[in-house]
Amino acid sequence: MSTALTGLSNGFRGFARYLGGVMGADAYAKYLEHHRLAGHREPPLSEREFWRDRTDRQDSNPQGRCC
Repeated sequence: MSTALTGLSNGFRGFARYLGGVMGADAYAKYLEHHRLAGHREPPLSEREFWRDRTDRQDSNPQGRCC
């Protein structure tokens, strides 16, 4: 029974990660990783600045999205 619950729990976590990726919840983490790998000299945006910039760009350049 414990193995079944562990498997179910792991499956749920995997699905939650997938859904978060589809919805863009991991966008800031991806931005930080890209910023680090690209070797930018300026510090990365704060999370608040990142989401504000992303929202502003989406509003000024609407692309195919549901809402």
